Amino acid sequence: MGSSATGGHVTGGSVAAVDLGATSGRVILGQVGPSTLRLQHVARFPNRPVAVPEAGGVEGLHWDILGLWQAIGDGLAAAGRATGDLASIGVDSWAVDYGLLRQGRLVGLPYHYRDERTAGGGAGAGVSLSSLTETDLYARTGIANLPFNTVFQLAADRAAGTLDLADRALLVPDLIGRWLTGVDATELTNASTTGMLAAGEEAWDAEILAAAGVRAGLFAPFVPPGEAVGGLLRPLASRVGRDVPVTAVGSHDTASAVVGAPLLDDESAYLSSGTWSLLGLELDRPIVSEEARLAGFTNEGGVDSRVRFLKNISGLWLLSESIRAWDAQDAGGGDATRTDATRSSDLASLLAAAADVTAEVPVFDAADDSFTAPGDMPARIAAWCTSHGLRAPESRPEFVRSILESLAAAYAAALDEASRLSGRRIRTLHVVGGGSQNDLLCRLTADRTGCTVLVGPVEATAIGNVLVQARAAGLVPRSSSLESLRALVRSAYPPRRYEPSPAAARA
Repeated sequence: MGSSATGGHVTGGSVAAVDLGATSGRVILGQVGPSTLRLQHVARFPNRPVAVPEAGGVEGLHWDILGLWQAIGDGLAAAGRATGDLASIGVDSWAVDYGLLRQGRLVGLPYHYRDERTAGGGAGAGVSLSSLTETDLYARTGIANLPFNTVFQLAADRAAGTLDLADRALLVPDLIGRWLTGVDATELTNASTTGMLAAGEEAWDAEILAAAGVRAGLFAPFVPPGEAVGGLLRPLASRVGRDVPVTAVGSHDTASAVVGAPLLDDESAYLSSGTWSLLGLELDRPIVSEEARLAGFTNEGGVDSRVRFLKNISGLWLLSESIRAWDAQDAGGGDATRTDATRSSDLASLLAAAADVTAEVPVFDAADDSFTAPGDMPARIAAWCTSHGLRAPESRPEFVRSILESLAAAYAAALDEASRLSGRRIRTLHVVGGGSQNDLLCRLTADRTGCTVLVGPVEATAIGNVLVQARAAGLVPRSSSLESLRALVRSAYPPRRYEPSPAAARA
């Protein structure tokens, strides 16, 4: 995979992006120059959560962080073999989750954000910050009140006594960075997702830390995107073939994805579409009004001190969990005669059949809490529809069409809210990430939002990771603005364009 804005010989140098998603990870080599951007996948690996028996007979859902570390090391070694001019390494991942350490040693496996220990969490719930209301927390941090926010997870660790064992907490990409370099650091864009960072500032909110029972020194010093973290420790440097600096990037994967989203102007919004859908605007300052809180918007830190004003919407998780449930049914033998055209694992055929659905399908609330945990998603969707007086989908193509229509409707509602809260008129929606490959979803999104939908690049997160490293390493001018970096993205990866259908425009 890859593209070059110049074609032919590539000038510039190479950097390696470690890009960890909620279901898979990649190590991607980026070749970058003033007019060149090219990606090469050197490693792909699955990222599967692990259920571990815990006290009281319950199972805790954890990340297989050791398996990920092994795969990252193998991938970086492959990157070293693939190029002789590796200038930097950068790491991004999902947000909110962390590892606890004591004297440099990991204290247990990091919890998965879908673990139920904070289910129903948030201010006023079982895992709570009793001295602070949801309104207080939002006004202080600008972060939407979600049960899996780092602050509530830490409160759960405090209640379990686990926090007392630790002298350091590192968010997942910072933990990988420590294992790469031996240096403890807290990257700012990811820190902003924790629910403990003061809105628009580079400082922890002392009152929130106290309410959660978190010691002020538990987290490492801050490092902004583009700053060096440290050099590779000797064992990995030997595998890579040289000592390579590790550079802080927008380590929250959405922060990197927004760098790689070729936004045109202030009338543009972005949608990072994957397991989750994150839709929003890039602003200069946070919006922490009560209206924004009630609308479910969050203010996260971006590269170059930008603010990502966005809404977190359940994404293609709904589809992947449905396919997982159908595959399990098929494996049980009940559907052994099913043809390839309707077999659940054949996603392309499912999407084609969904595009041909003419019956009206229900539009459900994709953000409903009942869809958060793993499980039988089609059964949950059917139950939601029935409880709300709607006809449940009757076939697999209808379920798929219902999921995609519901996501497109959620995007349209979120765009309207973002426009109203920011005072901006939105004409263009840039869709990046894996979901940008879903043609039907892109068409439905254009119809429902009434916006021009510009699609791609798929690997926006890795591109954003690569470009921040490239700027820090001088492979592009160190004075380059985000706008000039995005111009390079548009040139190397021209977007596909979707316009609302005439019927949708009339409606």
